[in-house]
Amino acid sequence: MRILAALVAASALAALALPGTAAGARGVEFGIQDDAWLEHGPGTLSSRAATLDRLGLDVVRVTLRWHEIETRPGTYRWQRADRLLRALRARGLDPVVTLWGTPSWANGGFGPNVAPDDAADAELFAQTAARRYRFVRKWVVWNEPNKRAWLRPASAQTYVRRILNPAYRGIKSANPRAKVAGGVTAPRGGQGGVSPVDFIRRMDRAGALLDAYAHHPYPVFPGDTPFYGGCNCKTLTMATLERLLRLVDRTFPRARVWLTEYAYQTNPPDVFGVSLRAQARYVGDAARRVHAAPKVDMLVHYLYRDEPDLGRWQSGLETVDGKAKPALAATMLPLAQQSRRGMRTTVWGQVRPGDGRQRYALQRRAGGRWVTIGGARTTSARGYLRRTVQAPKGAKLRLWYPARRLASPTLVVR
Repeated sequence: MRILAALVAASALAALALPGTAAGARGVEFGIQDDAWLEHGPGTLSSRAATLDRLGLDVVRVTLRWHEIETRPGTYRWQRADRLLRALRARGLDPVVTLWGTPSWANGGFGPNVAPDDAADAELFAQTAARRYRFVRKWVVWNEPNKRAWLRPASAQTYVRRILNPAYRGIKSANPRAKVAGGVTAPRGGQGGVSPVDFIRRMDRAGALLDAYAHHPYPVFPGDTPFYGGCNCKTLTMATLERLLRLVDRTFPRARVWLTEYAYQTNPPDVFGVSLRAQARYVGDAARRVHAAPKVDMLVHYLYRDEPDLGRWQSGLETVDGKAKPALAATMLPLAQQSRRGMRTTVWGQVRPGDGRQRYALQRRAGGRWVTIGGARTTSARGYLRRTVQAPKGAKLRLWYPARRLASPTLVVR
C-alpha cells in the first residue's frame, strides 16, 4: 500500500496542552466496499485483502449476484464468492454480504433488477448462501430498491413480499444468529423511484422483517457536509441523519441502523466532486458523526480506488492509477474538530490500525515543525480519543501514530 509522502516523521517536543480524555468505546464498525478492485485489482487477492486489513477496518461489504450464481434452478456457481469471502475471512475481516439480482429464469426472462415471480426462489437462494457461508453474520438484502435502476418497479410492497421477507426467512433458517438488514435505500428515489422516507413507511405497512435498516446517506446537494446541508424534504443524507434515525425508530423500533454506502467524489478528477482535502476532512467528520449517533452500528466507505470511467464513481481512497489521496490516511487516522471556545479546541479521533489500546500523539504545527502536545497518550480499547487542547482558529493539528509512522491529514481549526 502506498503511503502519502506527507506522512513524515515528527518531533516529540515539549507540551502545550490541557489534559484530555479518551471517548468511551462504542460498537460502530467502519468498513469499505469495492468489489471490482477486490476481485480484479493489482497484485493477488490475498495482498488486496491484506491492504484493507492494514487500514484497520472492521468490515468489507461484498455483493453476491444471484443471477450470476444460480444461472439455472438449483445449479450454483460459487467460485467467485468462495474466493472473495474466504480471502477476507483469512485476514480477519468481517464480510457484509449483499444479495442482489434475480436470474432471468425466476422472473419471466427480465433483467436482474426485476423481482422474482415466486418468493420461494429468493428464500431458497438466501438459505443456500447462508448455509454455505455460515461464518457470515451480516447480510444485506438487495441494493437501493427505491431506485428504478435497482428494482423495477421501485415498489416497497414488491421488495418486502418477494425479496426481503423471503430472504430473511431463508437466512435465519440456515443461521439463526445472523443479522439481516433490509431497506438499503438510496438518499433519494430519482426518476421513477420512491423517496427513502416513503419507502420506509411503505415497508412498514408491508410487514418488513429485518434486524437492521440499511441506508446510503450520500450527499446530493452542493455544499453538503456530514453535519450541514440537506433539505427539509424526503431526501435523507448524512446531514439529516437524525431524521433517518427518528423514522427508523418509529417504524422499526428494534432495528439497528447500518450505513452501507457513503462517500464523496473528488475533483480532480470529477468536476462535480469536492477537493481532496475536503474529502479527507469529511472522512473524519462522518466517523465522528456516526460514533455519536444512537443505533448506528456501521459506516461503509464506497470504493478503495477510483473507477476509470468519469461517468461512474471517483470516491476512492486512491486515484485510478493507484496514487494515495489524503482520504487514505484519514481512513486509518480519522481526526475531527468537535468544538472550539476561544483558544480551547476539542478534537475527536481514532487510531484504526492495530488492536486494543494504541499509543498516539496529537501534534500542532509550530515554528515550521510538528510539536507533540502533552506527550504521547493512549487511546481507548477501540482506538478512540478525545482531547481538549490550546489551539485557536487557524491552528493546524494532526494525529501521529508511531507504531506505523503514520500521520493523519492536517486538521485546520475552524
